[in-house]
Amino acid sequence: MGRKSRLTAGVGGNREQLFHEKGGIKKKWKNRVPIALIYPNKYALGMSNLGFQLVYQLLNRDDSIVAERIFLPESGTKPVSLESGRPLADFPLLFFSVSFEQDYQHMIMLLEMSGIPSLALKRTEKSQVVTAVAAGGQPLVVAGGVATFMNPEPLAPFVDLFIIGEAEPILDSAMAFLLPGIGGKNKVKLLEEIGTNLPGCYAPGLYEVAYAPDGALLSTTPKEEYATLPQRIKKVIMDSPGNVAAHSHILTPLAEFSDLYMTELGRGCSRGCRFCAAGFIYRPPRLWKAQSIINALDSRPHNTSRVGLLGMEMARSEDVALIADYLSNQSCSLSFSSLRADIINSSLVELLGSSKLKSAAIAPDGGSERLRLVINKGITENDVLAAAEILVKKGIQNLKLYFMIGLPTESQSDLDEMVDLIMKVKNKILTAGRARGRLSTLTLSINCFIPKPWTPFQFHPMEKVSLLKQKLKFLRKKIAAEPNIRIKTESPEKAFFQAVLSRGDRRVGHALLSMLLNNCTWKQAFAKENINPDYYTLRQRDATEPLPWEIIDHGIERQYLWSEYQKALRGKTTVPCDTSHCKRCGVC
Repeated sequence: MGRKSRLTAGVGGNREQLFHEKGGIKKKWKNRVPIALIYPNKYALGMSNLGFQLVYQLLNRDDSIVAERIFLPESGTKPVSLESGRPLADFPLLFFSVSFEQDYQHMIMLLEMSGIPSLALKRTEKSQVVTAVAAGGQPLVVAGGVATFMNPEPLAPFVDLFIIGEAEPILDSAMAFLLPGIGGKNKVKLLEEIGTNLPGCYAPGLYEVAYAPDGALLSTTPKEEYATLPQRIKKVIMDSPGNVAAHSHILTPLAEFSDLYMTELGRGCSRGCRFCAAGFIYRPPRLWKAQSIINALDSRPHNTSRVGLLGMEMARSEDVALIADYLSNQSCSLSFSSLRADIINSSLVELLGSSKLKSAAIAPDGGSERLRLVINKGITENDVLAAAEILVKKGIQNLKLYFMIGLPTESQSDLDEMVDLIMKVKNKILTAGRARGRLSTLTLSINCFIPKPWTPFQFHPMEKVSLLKQKLKFLRKKIAAEPNIRIKTESPEKAFFQAVLSRGDRRVGHALLSMLLNNCTWKQAFAKENINPDYYTLRQRDATEPLPWEIIDHGIERQYLWSEYQKALRGKTTVPCDTSHCKRCGVC
């Protein structure tokens, strides 16, 4: 297939995607500033991301802007915008929405494929003002999304400006600086102005990283000539959505969650599971009022009956009951990613039955009662067994259980207890299935624990790949022969690489670029750059070591995370957050 044919194939794919969409926005370019909103992964995944849809809607509210979506293209095609088929080089502002560490490589790749230097320093050298490549300049690369809230540093060599926080309270203010700067303002001056005046805005090129002779990180501080910049970047969050909670704006059968209308129940989580970065970086936990959620559900397009609720793991039982009653009255079916085993109530049970939902998931995470204390999960074996039985009685045909291996302090006895719990769940659902005349399948999703930034386990080393492989081998041997049980496992090697990206600094970003430019494996690229990946993954941190991600200020006191880590090692739990009076972590 020639170059022209490949490009035509890419545009044809875009036409098909647009044809199936409900709610997309198409604007003319004349007299408007074009912004590329880029999700560095496939269309199906990007269009199932509520945050990405929200930013698209917020940008296009402004009539002076035309925001168009760009996704990772099919092999052999160039990245072009969905709405008008334009290349990245036509846009002066490139907004990347980064949710997963695995997409760091895709972000670099999209820039290089489009003829745009991926390194921010090279873009600044070629053009001192923000202009599209097609107009003879270089664009401004802006990045946000949950992965950048956790740790922006691996992407710092490529990004001009990070927006750290939630879009609603900051996006309009950022655009008030960016729009007048296009084509007329010195890029560095513009970044300095934004970084000085707007909380949540981090221009990494204006900061200097210092390392010790042995390579250990010493500090990340504003360069001497940019003394007005903050020492740390304070995250910006939204207190309340007002009358209507965030919800889907575009529906398509081609999304990963086909034609699913998503509504969020809140942000953050009060439970304090010690492995969960989202539970810490979205603090304080905020639960939206039931009426705001119902108003969002009322905004769904006509004839839309499939509803996905985001945040079921932390919802109040009484709110779940109200929303469940509403959905039942509207003849809506319910979908969710996973369900806390201890929030099932009668209204939700009835809704599950009427939704004809065939699959559901519960996340014990820790395989033993002891490990669930270590990770502060807050559910017991009895909770898991009771939830499994109720779900299958209500028609669930495929029950999924999420577990992690390699958690801090995990031993062989914890794995033995995990196997016992799995068999107990199997017996429960088989008994319930026989009673209703149809057996259910149990699917086990077993992932490797990765110590994440901003969690109490950020100080803990990851378990070695060889040990993780041994544990997976043991579990397969114990369970694989059991009928009606399926096992899905994550590659320990892939988990190890994700841990490197998750806990990395700017040097990791340069290794990713080397990987792309030299068309080599990540291990070869790290060796070429003289970087030892074990430094990021297998090393114990102490209470005082500077950490790359601490350039961000989530308001969480390091001492709190350290004390939670010490409590975990002793198997002690912490009660959930109560923002009306709790002041433990420092956020409130």
